[in-house]
Amino acid sequence: MTVQLVFEDSLAYLTLNRVEALNALSFEVLREISVAIDEVASSDSRALVITGSGENAFCAGADIKELVGRNLMEERRGAEFGQAAFAKLDRLPIPSIAVLHGYAFGGGLELALACTFRVATHKAKMGLPEIKLGLIPGYGGTQRLPRLIGEARALELIMSGRTVDAEEALRIGLVNRVVDGGDPTAIGAEFARQFTPFSRCASLFAREAVQRAAGVSLQEGLRIEADLSTLAYRTADAAEGMRAFVEKRTPHFKDA
Repeated sequence: MTVQLVFEDSLAYLTLNRVEALNALSFEVLREISVAIDEVASSDSRALVITGSGENAFCAGADIKELVGRNLMEERRGAEFGQAAFAKLDRLPIPSIAVLHGYAFGGGLELALACTFRVATHKAKMGLPEIKLGLIPGYGGTQRLPRLIGEARALELIMSGRTVDAEEALRIGLVNRVVDGGDPTAIGAEFARQFTPFSRCASLFAREAVQRAAGVSLQEGLRIEADLSTLAYRTADAAEGMRAFVEKRTPHFKDA
């Protein structure tokens, strides 16, 4: 298997495992990622950590050898296939964290962009170099990157294909945190555990409130927030959380 999925405690760990190809995204890898995300979605995990095997790369991008010589419809289906696999992370009811160590280029960075959060080690290098091949990003990069770092910065990176180091990535908001280094799985677990004590219902509503309001007016965004806030009040976890606050004890959430 080129993708490994492990469940431990309250976390799920998805690892890209093509060390010899710098964890490049063949279509088989994309298929396995899609299947793994479905499995995570149906589990009781509270966060997903995505890493790449080896010391040199999170993921070096698409497997270019598979992209040569295709016809028009194959090219279109390939883009839609990658987009659909990564879009499953948008709908995942728990947060996802990409741990970037070494290279995260092209489709590898697009996978990270689809995650809720990104953590980078100091050795991480990121970019969307498709322009250097006469191409553009096709797995969501032209859409997610501007939403994350703004249109002007995103256009510069996409149209130049240049590489960004971890410090610049943190400065422009491409990653949430930069760490010295270490085992990527442990780094991801440490970051993920700040979210795991809370109700999955409330966490999902909070994420939806932010994401659904992107691109709409403030007035419409406030309506979205009010709707989701009201739904949160109706959960058993909300009743337990408020009761625990009054009784000065730790709440015991049941994700209901």
